[in-house]
Amino acid sequence: MSGTSLDSIDACLLKIFDDLSFEIIESYSLEYPTETRKKLLQIANNNGNIQDVCFLNFVVGELFAKAANNLLKKSKKEAKDIDFISSHGQTIFHIPSELELGGIKTKSTLQIGDISVISYKTGITTVGDFRTKDIAAGGQGAPLVPFADKILFGTDKNRLIQNIGGISNVTVLSKECDIFAFDNGAGNMLIDYFTQKFFNLPYDKNGEIASTGKIDDVWLNSLLEEPYYSITPPKTTGRELFNSNYAENILKNAPTKREDIIATITALTAKTITDSYKKFILPKTSIDEIVLGGGGAYNKTLISYMKHFMPELIIKTHEDFGIPNKLKEAIAFAYLGYYTINKQTNNVPSCTGALSDVIMGKISY
Repeated sequence: MSGTSLDSIDACLLKIFDDLSFEIIESYSLEYPTETRKKLLQIANNNGNIQDVCFLNFVVGELFAKAANNLLKKSKKEAKDIDFISSHGQTIFHIPSELELGGIKTKSTLQIGDISVISYKTGITTVGDFRTKDIAAGGQGAPLVPFADKILFGTDKNRLIQNIGGISNVTVLSKECDIFAFDNGAGNMLIDYFTQKFFNLPYDKNGEIASTGKIDDVWLNSLLEEPYYSITPPKTTGRELFNSNYAENILKNAPTKREDIIATITALTAKTITDSYKKFILPKTSIDEIVLGGGGAYNKTLISYMKHFMPELIIKTHEDFGIPNKLKEAIAFAYLGYYTINKQTNNVPSCTGALSDVIMGKISY
């Protein structure tokens, strides 16, 4: 698994039992080479060309295969011991709303890291390219992780499974309504961008920079006017909206003190999350607890802002359920691949907007 933050490729060796419980055998993370990450960010921000996309599809495939092979070595396993690899790939562009060309209207998405490369370089059957089948069925191709969330967390309580990665997204598991999910907004994406720009750091570790600044309420309120936040789910977003051009444009009205910029952008992530609960979730179900994951789960200032905007929240982490935070989404895609291999449907139409249940994923033997 590699998400919109492009920080690393996270690989997990998982044993899935017949009752759908699991055991983590080993894990391994491979950081993208600096020049590769830079080029991926360029094309994800729509600043590349067809040659870049073509070439990177195979480069990323090689890197995913390397991550898998290194995981095999670390776990002292061989290819013959593994049933399959399940790969999300690397999203470089996502168009969740219909566009029209030549009389054809369709949504679209593109994840690179060719599964043929992965299967050949590892000698292991590989499943990937999950999102496209859901879009073919009229969905947005996202979010997909809610399928695994229901398996992993159940519905014994009304839980929100809140991920704060590059994009923040939530799954609603409730006894009072059907499962649904959506992207809240720009999770760490804008925080990381401004932290890199003003402090030459990859991210705001533990929210330390934000904790030294003050929230600029005027700027925050203007940022909250972004139309995406008012769209009723199902909805998804990514770098096609919250990219470097977006960041530079909103910077025009930012406060002068750079710490205040980080504080306000961090507050934006917190506020868009809690506002989405009030607008789209609480009208349907009560909330017993939040299960927080992703890089934002380590941002103490971000969490404190969430509690400030919604004091009644009870916040837990994936670790409280025996699930390593860093591996959660890799585990989720292992389950998606498990269902693909067994020819069982694995999308959630109430989350993606698809017209029907489908079996997502392509297979390279």
